[in-house]
Amino acid sequence: MATSRELPKHADLQPYNHAVAGHDGTLSDVDGELFIKPCVQQEIDFYEKTFQDHLEFASLMPLYFGTLSLNDATDIESLNEQLPVVSDHMSRELKEEVVSMAQAAAAEAAAEAAAEAAAEQAEGTIDIAWRPNKNRRIPTNKSVVLQNSAHGFKKPNILDAKLGQRLWADDAPIEKRRRFDEVTRLTTTGSHGFRIAGMRVYKGTDNPDELDADGFQNYSKDYGKFGVSKDNVVEPFVNFIFNERAGIDKDLGRAVAQAFLEELKQVEEILASSETRMYSASLLFTFEGDGEALRAAIEENNALVEKVNAVKQAKLCAEGKKSFSEATEKESAAVVGHSTLVKSLEQSEDRQSNGITFVQETIAAADVQAISGAIEGDLKVVELMGDVLTDGEEEDDDDEELYSHSRIFSLKLIDFAHASWVPGQGPDENSLVGVRSLIKVFEELAQ
Repeated sequence: MATSRELPKHADLQPYNHAVAGHDGTLSDVDGELFIKPCVQQEIDFYEKTFQDHLEFASLMPLYFGTLSLNDATDIESLNEQLPVVSDHMSRELKEEVVSMAQAAAAEAAAEAAAEAAAEQAEGTIDIAWRPNKNRRIPTNKSVVLQNSAHGFKKPNILDAKLGQRLWADDAPIEKRRRFDEVTRLTTTGSHGFRIAGMRVYKGTDNPDELDADGFQNYSKDYGKFGVSKDNVVEPFVNFIFNERAGIDKDLGRAVAQAFLEELKQVEEILASSETRMYSASLLFTFEGDGEALRAAIEENNALVEKVNAVKQAKLCAEGKKSFSEATEKESAAVVGHSTLVKSLEQSEDRQSNGITFVQETIAAADVQAISGAIEGDLKVVELMGDVLTDGEEEDDDDEELYSHSRIFSLKLIDFAHASWVPGQGPDENSLVGVRSLIKVFEELAQ
C-alpha cells in the first residue's frame, strides 16, 4: 500500500550527498525523499524477509519500498512492475531519470569490475582470494529503494556507528578475516563493539576551511579508525550533539542525548529478542543540527501532539471509555500500520526552562503493506493514526498537517549485506555488544 503523500515530481536524480559511510553510487531524488542504494542479493533478501515476517525488527530499519534491477533493457514499464508502491506516485519525468541515472551507475560499476578483473588476470593474480574494493562501488545492477532517513531535516547531523566486534561473515575469505580482525584489534570495534564509520556536524568547527559548502564538518572512516580510541570514545558524540556554534546548548543537547538513549534501549530490546546475525551493520544517528530549527521542530511537534491527544480524548470520552490512559493503551494496540504513540520524555527541572517537551515514537506491529504505506518519521503522527481518530472518514485538507512537520531525530539500523535470520541460534550478541556500549555512552551524555 503506497503512502497517500505524493512523492516529488522533479525530473531528476542526483548523487546522494549526505552519506557519511558505505559504498559509492547511491542516488536520491532532488527533494531527498528516496534513497536508492546499490546492494547485493543477500541484503534484498534480508529486507524482504524482515518486512514480511519480523515487523517489530522492521521498525528499526528505514522504510523499504522495494528493489530495482537495472540493465540496458530497463524502461519505465519495467520500473512500474518492479516498484508499484512508489511508481504510482512518481511523475514520468522522475521515472525517466531514475532509469537513466541508475542504469548509468550500474554500467559504470560493471565496467570498473571488468577492468579490475582484467588487471588481476594480467598480473597473474586471478586466484587471489580477496582484495579490498578500492573504488567503493558495488559491482551490481540491483538497488534497494528506501525512504531517506535524512529527509525532513534542515541541517541533519549524521553519525554512522558500525556494530560488532567481529566484522566478517562466515563466508569471508581468510585474508578479509585477517584484515578485519586487525581493525578490530586496533580500534574501538574491539574494545566497545562499535566504531564510528563516518560523521558530519553542522558548524562543527570555527575554521571555515574545514566546512563543506553546506556548512558541515565531515569525518571520514579514518577518523573512527585513527582518531578515536577506548580512552576518548565519548568525545566524538559530545562533538556530534553539543554544539554552541549551531545553537545547541547543554540543556538542549542533553535532551537530544536522552531521546537517543531511549531509542537505543528499544534497539537492544528488539535485538535481544530476535535471532539474526549481522556483520558490519550500522546504527545511523540523525538529528536536526541547527539549534534554531531544532527548537522550532520540537515546538511544532509538541503542538501537533497536543492537538492529536485532544482529539483522541474527546473521541474516547464520547465513546464512554473508562479513562483516557486506559483507552489510549487499548487503541494503540489496535492501530494498523506504522503509527506512532506519542509520549513526553521526562526532563529535569533545569531543562524545563527551555519550554521543550520531547516526544518519542513507539511502533505498533502490523501487516507489511500498512507499514509500507505509512509515512515514517520520528516524533510525528503518521498517516494511519488518522484512521483511529476519524473512524476512516474521508481526509480533508487539514490532514496534510500530519505529513508536513519538521523532524527532530532518527535512529535507524542499516547496512545488511551480511545479515540473515538464523532461527534457533539465539540473539546476535556480536551486535548487542556495540548497542550496549552505545547505551553507556548516551547515559553519560544525558546526565
